[in-house]
Amino acid sequence: MTIRLVYRFGCLLLGWLRLPARSSAAKDAEILVLRHQLAVLQRTSPKPAFTPGDRAVLAALLRLLSKRHHSALKLLVTPRTVLRWHARLVAKKWTYPHRGPGRPAKPEALRALVLRLARENDTWGYRRIHGELLNLGWKVAASTVWEILQRAGVDPAPQRADRSWAKFLTAQAQGILAVDVFHVDTVILRRLFFLFFIEHGSRRVHIASITRNVTAAWATQQARNLMMSMNDAHTAGIRYLIHDNAGYFNQGFDAVFTAVGARVVPILPGVPRMNAIAERWVGSCRREATDRILITGKRHLRLVIDQYADHHNEHRPHQSLGQRSPDNAGSPEPPVVDGPSRVIRRDRLGGLIHEYAQVA
Repeated sequence: MTIRLVYRFGCLLLGWLRLPARSSAAKDAEILVLRHQLAVLQRTSPKPAFTPGDRAVLAALLRLLSKRHHSALKLLVTPRTVLRWHARLVAKKWTYPHRGPGRPAKPEALRALVLRLARENDTWGYRRIHGELLNLGWKVAASTVWEILQRAGVDPAPQRADRSWAKFLTAQAQGILAVDVFHVDTVILRRLFFLFFIEHGSRRVHIASITRNVTAAWATQQARNLMMSMNDAHTAGIRYLIHDNAGYFNQGFDAVFTAVGARVVPILPGVPRMNAIAERWVGSCRREATDRILITGKRHLRLVIDQYADHHNEHRPHQSLGQRSPDNAGSPEPPVVDGPSRVIRRDRLGGLIHEYAQVA
């Protein structure tokens, strides 16, 4: 024990005798280094850790000391570690930022427009919004619309498709005409019925008439009115007529279409999906129009149905038509939008339905 103490005191004495030979700047730098290390050791964390600021300070102070003093200085890290810190700082200074891999960011104008359409139309899914964007000139994928809605916390509606009848209806769509009767209850609980036809190929809807009592004679007359409103080429293209087994679709009604060479296909009992296109239009009309308005009477219902049918034929995009409307299916595609542009809104049914158009 005595020998160890004498050795320690001897080392301290030799170190004290060497101090006058050193410059004051070197001694000050060594004092700062030791103080900074002491501050690191006094931190409350279980294991002392050097932050980027600590590394920068130690690397700068040790640059003031000569290499022969590094070995005599008591450091928590080795000189090689300090040099590595300094090299890392130099590399970071001269490293220029670069764009990472992946697709470029979506334009902010596109994000804002997608969220606007979703906010103003709560029944629209991402594919419905995608079709509206294509009509406005935005060339984006449906997955891009889905991603924007998902990141904004908006639930994209799932795609619903009838797989069992999809192939048949796609192959035969140009020659299929479907018919159905749609009922609406007025505000005074009177039930009104109207007959409509829908073409599978073009998705065009034809509204017939409205009545309180559906009879076979009334339905047959509406079929004759439809055939007279079409030209010969149009009627000759009808190959199939789909309807349910209601009593008013009798032989006289079918004879109007068999006279032009069409084949009548009644759906099976309890299988409404065999007339899926007509049923889908009924559902869309209810969700977007009739279920959101109190119908007061026959004239009011006619106004609402005509407005919705015009919206359906002139503006509403359809997946089967490449997200085009029935009236615009054969027209040239709208110009491509590359940046921010002005989009105006036109309201139907008092603002219940919104239509958007690109301003030149």
